[in-house]
Amino acid sequence: MLEPRQATIHRRTAETTIDIELVVDGTGKSTIDTGVPFFDHMLTLFAKHGLFDLTVKTVGDIEVDFHHTVEDTGIVLGQAFRAALGNKAGITRYGWCLLPMDETLARVALDLSGRALLVYEGPERVESIGGRFNFTLVEEFLRAFAGAVLANLHVDILRGRDGHHMAEAVFKGLARSLDMATRIDPRVSGIPSTKEVL
Repeated sequence: MLEPRQATIHRRTAETTIDIELVVDGTGKSTIDTGVPFFDHMLTLFAKHGLFDLTVKTVGDIEVDFHHTVEDTGIVLGQAFRAALGNKAGITRYGWCLLPMDETLARVALDLSGRALLVYEGPERVESIGGRFNFTLVEEFLRAFAGAVLANLHVDILRGRDGHHMAEAVFKGLARSLDMATRIDPRVSGIPSTKEVL
């Protein structure tokens, strides 16, 4: 029987206080409260489509702007996955998804390699979502997450016009890719690397 792959992470800085509870092999249930409604929506669908059980409580300096809240939550979520996966023995390691969302098509591919890298290609000028959530925060979240989980993460928005749809396609694609990469493959013996460490 597989040991539960889960983690609880608390992080406090002068800008944010974040508590995250994660169960990798979950059912997609979540309780999300970051103080940023659109970001809550993205993390809720991330949990749902990755089948992760996820609790996030973030208190940040949103009176300044949303940047610290989004970036720091990405860091802590990455730390939670890294802690929950341990030495990564038996995992598939790689994951990818080509995800349509109405007029949008996003491609996400990742390698839980132990090396942090984000390669992101998306439109440069996108209107703020709901007039408040700057679309550039999507990239900031991805960079923070990849850096903390130590993954090679490639995200390409191949087409799209609506900022909400593009962000949603990216978060859903990340969820599906992570679900694939974190699955246990019974054929894998030990750590899936010729270096024997990830």
